[in-house]
Amino acid sequence: MLIRSIRAEQMKLRRSFIWLALLILPVVSAGLGTANYLGNLGILQDQWYSLWTQHALFYCCLFGPALTGVYCAYVCRLEHLNRNWNTVMTLPVPVRVTLTAKLAVVSLLTALTQLFIALLFLLSGKLAGLTAPVPPELVLWVVRGWLALTVQAALLLCVALLIRSFAVPVAAGILGGFCGIAATAKGFGVYFPFSLLELGMCSHHPSEPMECSTAAFLISAFFYLFLGMAVSILWTTRRDVRTD
Repeated sequence: MLIRSIRAEQMKLRRSFIWLALLILPVVSAGLGTANYLGNLGILQDQWYSLWTQHALFYCCLFGPALTGVYCAYVCRLEHLNRNWNTVMTLPVPVRVTLTAKLAVVSLLTALTQLFIALLFLLSGKLAGLTAPVPPELVLWVVRGWLALTVQAALLLCVALLIRSFAVPVAAGILGGFCGIAATAKGFGVYFPFSLLELGMCSHHPSEPMECSTAAFLISAFFYLFLGMAVSILWTTRRDVRTD
């Protein structure tokens, strides 16, 4: 049942603008990061690691959360239109399955985004003339970033479900991204869900280990992941979704 629900969600993405957003926003993010790196070569002298700090600076606080908000808003958009939630709620499919399918599709989109970000990073480094070996930690940055974006997706999916507005989940993602910077700067980023992307991708000190332990990162990630899904399921099953 879950597999069929995921396939149904994937069908909604065909010929949608989501793919355009997935292509354009990461390119803009990588372009800004590379330009910032090339403009500060006198300070940024650690080659790939310095380039990563500039790429992650824009991606973790702005483009990554915003793009995740777009994904979440879109997978709920069709249900919010034309009273389609009435149809969804009467189908012989548990609400938890429907919402899990939506999260799975958004998680897949964030995984594709992460792979594209890594590809753009490698391409930018070659265009910038970097000669040092590519950091082997890149795989960890990408994987941990994907998990952090899935956590954000669980929370933004909840926002998209509760508030019938395409712009609100996107704005919430951007606000969360900037608040995540402040939380990380204050030293309690591991306790704030939107800081996990910065921590997981080592945006500040990529040449050093993650600023928190792997165990703390995973515990925080799965706590907020299940919290977001639990709130969404409880809201839908106990209060129902407004379709007027």
